[in-house]
Amino acid sequence: MDRATPPPGASPRGVSRRGLATIVAALVALLGGYVVVTATSAAAAETLLSQGRPATASSTESAAYPASAAVDGNMGTRWSSAFSDPQWIQVDLGTPVPLTRVVLNWEGAYSRAFTIQISTNATTWTTVHTTAAGTGGVQTIAVSGTGRYVRLDSTARATAWGVSLWEFQVYGDTGTSACGPANAAQGRPASASSTENAGFPAANAVDGNTGTRWSSAASDPQWFQVDLGGVQQICGVTLYWEAAYATAFQIQVSPNATTWTTVYSTTTGTGGTQALALSGTGRYVRVYTTARATPYGVSLWEFQVHTGSPTTTPPTTPPTTPPTSPPPGDPVLLSYNKPAFASSNQHDGTCWECVPARAFDLDPASRWATANPAGWVDPGWIYVDLGATATIRQVVLQWDPAYASAYQIQVSPNASTWTSIYSTTTGRGFKETLTVNGTGRYVRMYGTARATPYGYSLWEFQVYGTGGNPTAPPAQPADPTFPANRLVWSDEFDGAAGSKPDPAKWTIDPGTGQNNELQYYTNNDNVQMDGTGSLVIEARREAAGGREYTSHRMNTGSKFHVQYGRIEARVRVPKGNGLWPAFWMMGADFLTGRPWPYNGEIDIMEVLGRNTLEGYSTLHAPAYNGGAGYGQKYTVPGGADLSAAFHVWSVEWDSRGMTFKLDGNTVFVASKATVESTRGPWVFDHPFYVILNLAVGGDFPGPVDGTTPFPSRMYVDYVRVYQ
Repeated sequence: MDRATPPPGASPRGVSRRGLATIVAALVALLGGYVVVTATSAAAAETLLSQGRPATASSTESAAYPASAAVDGNMGTRWSSAFSDPQWIQVDLGTPVPLTRVVLNWEGAYSRAFTIQISTNATTWTTVHTTAAGTGGVQTIAVSGTGRYVRLDSTARATAWGVSLWEFQVYGDTGTSACGPANAAQGRPASASSTENAGFPAANAVDGNTGTRWSSAASDPQWFQVDLGGVQQICGVTLYWEAAYATAFQIQVSPNATTWTTVYSTTTGTGGTQALALSGTGRYVRVYTTARATPYGVSLWEFQVHTGSPTTTPPTTPPTTPPTSPPPGDPVLLSYNKPAFASSNQHDGTCWECVPARAFDLDPASRWATANPAGWVDPGWIYVDLGATATIRQVVLQWDPAYASAYQIQVSPNASTWTSIYSTTTGRGFKETLTVNGTGRYVRMYGTARATPYGYSLWEFQVYGTGGNPTAPPAQPADPTFPANRLVWSDEFDGAAGSKPDPAKWTIDPGTGQNNELQYYTNNDNVQMDGTGSLVIEARREAAGGREYTSHRMNTGSKFHVQYGRIEARVRVPKGNGLWPAFWMMGADFLTGRPWPYNGEIDIMEVLGRNTLEGYSTLHAPAYNGGAGYGQKYTVPGGADLSAAFHVWSVEWDSRGMTFKLDGNTVFVASKATVESTRGPWVFDHPFYVILNLAVGGDFPGPVDGTTPFPSRMYVDYVRVYQ
């Protein structure tokens, strides 16, 4: 579900908001004549693709009117051409995308005759729209085709001047995987230029609670920034303004919180909820305000950052080779829980306990990182004491995005004199499995060139060989043989009509959801057996817990955990805008304090009520979560509607990965080896618990509307676990 389920009894904080209704009403009246451009929501399938992308043109009237001004999201800047025909402007979207529409916001000097053209290579162009009767003003043009480059080719001006555009907007259907609706900023470290007082800290704007807020001092400029923990592709930002909002602000990204790049700018901010589609890459994301709309400071209920997925499609066939293992013979893991040392280490709000030992603990969700920012220098190193002299045969490095492009693996008898047994200047990051041959008590990764502006960081540094003084790691359970058929846990929901879930199997999870959902999960009011073999979770339009809707969520967290096997449920989902049924799992260490997504999340089934022809299966981990989760969207063979009948969703899970199935048909395969070599650490080799819920509204499913049926029901025939 791409959410961190709070433990039972957890409740959101609430802070009363400042009353500015009179001031805001007056300001709205004053702003009524302004032209405001609102970007497409980052949660929508149709996304604004052109903003902030590279743009070129046939000519410019002067240096004050460059092509880039037509794709900067700022209605106060524009591109203008020389005073002749023909003229053109084009934008590079970065990758071929299915296109849906082009919006031309003309200045007074518009084009009477023009074409819209698309291309995959900026050489061969295909015309997708042509007109000899251009009207100027704002023209919205539906287009169809796939292209990386989009060009407006003007052949006849309507005035004696050139042609001029305030904005040249290109939209495309990227699907939910390209720019996820989930919030990469939630729970991340945040800071700000100032706070109104201690009751309104920066952390309030990234806590997932729209009842708490950050507020600044009453002056200009102000800024608020969040650290995403690693460099990511940023494709959208959503601002939930309190009444004290900014009329002029920029969205900026940075790799180091020092050098900032503006990816969105406006002088006509509207307040309220602003969903901005944009494009940029950075670890830090900042809103930088330069003009307040009120006499107060600026204030945000929530600041959400949406990140993009990689363009590669996850495989749908099982892996044919097992994960990489140590060389044949008798090498063993020598480095587990051994003393470790480094050139520096980080231990602060952005990387908690990122000390050297974390690279040798066999915990893929903890890591070592060089100090921030003092350790972001070359060289940088980390070494382990194996306890006695050993013969080293293999080294495995699982890098964080802050990896080394040039490094050596070195051995030493005394941690003073080092001998290199491996060297590269083409390190690629992710997981690197190195076959080596050397002898020593100490083994060191010695980085000489960083691949990013950051320092060096490793999730895992494993040393295999013979000798040393190894500590045996905890034993893992045996892999099941699929199709697994030994039933180890189930609930058939065969109780009498009106009876409640078995308290020996399920923990009821009341409270509010995350992701800006609209429901309140009640204790037991919204769930019961139907008397014919099904559990019914019901969403209703009724007030409770400060929300307008109620529903139900339950889990096996304190009753049953599982590692490996086939976990399946037979479910019939509801249909309706804003409905979000799910069958999923959370790492059991979440219950003992490890935060999401470090505990891992396995979404076996999610369906959006607005489109019940599609389902989703997704994994979330520290290096791939939210909109960048590793998963697949799929349909039922034959195009069946998932709400029309029961369907069986399952995952077959072992130490090599997971195979997700719908009605016995494979829809998504997550190979551990593939994920580690292309996305980041695999954090799923530990116990998980099962969750069932029906959410209402929120970032992913979108809002409810007049067509959404209430009550709406999710039916569960059974949940079964086999090993």
